[in-house]
Amino acid sequence: MTELLPPKLSMTIRHTGNKLSRAELDKLDHLLILVPKGLAATSWSQLPSHELLKKLSRRDPDGVISGRFANAAATGFSLGVISPGASVFEKLTLARQVTAAASRESTVGVLAHGFGAGDQATALDALVSAALASAARMPSLKSTPKRDRRIRSLRLFAVAELPDLKRRQAEAEGNYLARWLTTLPPNQLDSGNYCGLVEALAKREGWSYKLLGQKELEKKGAGAFLAVAQANPGRDAGIVHLKYRPKKTGGELLTLVGKGICFDTGGTNLKPHDSMLDMHEDMGGSAVALGCLLAISRLGLPRRVDCWLAISENMIGNQAYKPQDVITACNGVTIQVIHTDAEGRMALADTLALAARDKPGLMIDYATLTGSCIRGLTTRLSAIFANRDHWREPLIQIGRASGERVWPFPLDEKDFDQTLDSPIADIKQCTTDGMGDHIYAARFLRRFVPDSIPWLHIDLGASSHKGGLAHIPTQITGFGVRFTLELLDAGLPDK
Repeated sequence: MTELLPPKLSMTIRHTGNKLSRAELDKLDHLLILVPKGLAATSWSQLPSHELLKKLSRRDPDGVISGRFANAAATGFSLGVISPGASVFEKLTLARQVTAAASRESTVGVLAHGFGAGDQATALDALVSAALASAARMPSLKSTPKRDRRIRSLRLFAVAELPDLKRRQAEAEGNYLARWLTTLPPNQLDSGNYCGLVEALAKREGWSYKLLGQKELEKKGAGAFLAVAQANPGRDAGIVHLKYRPKKTGGELLTLVGKGICFDTGGTNLKPHDSMLDMHEDMGGSAVALGCLLAISRLGLPRRVDCWLAISENMIGNQAYKPQDVITACNGVTIQVIHTDAEGRMALADTLALAARDKPGLMIDYATLTGSCIRGLTTRLSAIFANRDHWREPLIQIGRASGERVWPFPLDEKDFDQTLDSPIADIKQCTTDGMGDHIYAARFLRRFVPDSIPWLHIDLGASSHKGGLAHIPTQITGFGVRFTLELLDAGLPDK
């Protein structure tokens, strides 16, 4: 299944402390420029064609200006002005807008000019991140392929302080994988092909791979996952378990879990057309988990990482599970089915319970789980839940620092569990009115994670945002990879 994997994200990045000369400018197809608001006249004079740039920036001081220099190569330029105190998200958004005009050019220069100590690195970081995201080409099945025009070489000039280029390249590769997989059409990325693709990726990256197929899941009593899979036309759904084990390891096990529903019809409670149209994206959580694992591998982080992917379709048919079915999960919890379109929490229930048996030091699951998350936050942020109350403020700060913003919701037992009480089983799968469904979904999943295991659940409301989000130019954003690496770098408090 290697043909379904994305092509290599290939971009050379070079940097120099030297100023941009006229000869170097002539070698560029395009120049990206970021300057701080209120740039002094003496600093403007150090930019190429500074009178033109200064004049154009006055016309639209808060926007992005583009044009061409009057040099021999007629090099294009894009200039953006950063306001003092701009957030990481705002810087990444501006960098995406500045980079847009250069996205089809080959050799692109970068200038972050007029910044104080430390600020230049963050400006360069935003531009590099945006350029890498722009260079990642999404799947295209057109009968006449378009010419592959993208940024292939990035040259950073007058650099006083560099951002962490290795990390940004690793993040970009992980994000690219997540976006690529989520974009693939569902007749290509069905359950069987997805499992085969992950196996090929694991072989390439040196991860161990194990597929828990339906027969093995039956032996383990994984009734919640199997209920979702039982209407699939093929018996190729399963839970994939990957292991990353570098030579040098330290710390506790990190476990990543992803919802991989390759297409979601809603099952017996069939979705209407407008709700079903983009349901090939319902495996986005698993794609993000894979993207995180790839980025961690590229960085060679010295820690053990497991990745569990719940891969299936949720189809309609005479074998489909039904409302009022009672299902038993692998940890013995019995579930009263209320709505078959709440299949994600069913597939994740067994996956979380199985992953928890290895007693990880931290478990994070990613899922495009509920519409109520989007109704509450829009598609600009994702909802996050933690079984450690003191993590809420640190998680907000990690989201802000990464530019992938999250917002915590309550997970209180006394407030919400009574509503999920079932007269016939241990727990209801969901409520009937849908109010606060993202919270009830998290409370449901909570039953499958022991209290002793620190756990984060991310409901990926920002996995798709029209026009792109932060530095990502495509509607499918791959949200979660950058956040996760920032979390691993910053850490979470023990108490």
